[in-house]
Amino acid sequence: MARIKRGVITKKRHKRILKKTKGFWGQRKNVFRRAKETMLRAMAYAFKGRKLKKRDMRALFITRINAACSADGISYNRFIAGLKNANIGLNRKMLSQLAIYDTKAFSRLVEMAKE
Repeated sequence: MARIKRGVITKKRHKRILKKTKGFWGQRKNVFRRAKETMLRAMAYAFKGRKLKKRDMRALFITRINAACSADGISYNRFIAGLKNANIGLNRKMLSQLAIYDTKAFSRLVEMAKE
């Protein structure tokens, strides 16, 4: 029987993880066991961060809309309720873009919401 030399797959897996941890501090970049722990934690934080980013952006859009609404003399919640009643289905991202870049169009939306 031929002798089987092992370690090719394991070395490939180790190299893949160590490549991802390049730039980490101390043993976290070059000792496989430490690197794997750190990489898993980093990936968990990255996943969580992508969800938090969506939340933060929505809050920013709402703040911008609120500022533009108060300049036109209406509260944010009355504005959103008015849009729903008028069957205007713009999301908050687009509303904030209108509030920043096209104030005339936003003012027309405010008038529609007031009706």
